[in-house]
Amino acid sequence: MKNHFLHLFNYDKYANSVITQLILNSNHTEKPTELMAHLLAAQQIWYNRCNNLPASTSPLWPDWEAGTFTQIIQDNYDAWSKFVAGLNETDFYRRIDYQNSKGNKFNEELIEILTHVINHGTHHRAQAAQYLKLAGLDNLPLMDYILYVRSLPKG
Repeated sequence: MKNHFLHLFNYDKYANSVITQLILNSNHTEKPTELMAHLLAAQQIWYNRCNNLPASTSPLWPDWEAGTFTQIIQDNYDAWSKFVAGLNETDFYRRIDYQNSKGNKFNEELIEILTHVINHGTHHRAQAAQYLKLAGLDNLPLMDYILYVRSLPKG
């Protein structure tokens, strides 16, 4: 389980970096920038929840500049990969108590939260890519997970 999620967070970092480069090299990027800022902020919020840390002071939809994303992507990746690397198999089924941004209380297994964090990123990257396409970017890179897997060295 640990290796599976480490692999998914590697993919997440790669895909976030690809979309960030597209944003930095494009015009009409207001909505894609908002979506990526939200994706990255949500990763931090979920990280804090999973580690029983105080809630992030950053809003869920921060007004971050795209030029800051590369460092945030790396910081988020470093935090999540270190966290996942420190887990044992039973930890994935540990229940996490948290409150959402509206103050509602929930309790989920860590494995479900990790899956959500990865899927949430995929969802918002697809939205950002669609906005970039509508803004005139014709040749979006293929970022399907399976294509990423195929590109990895075999061994």
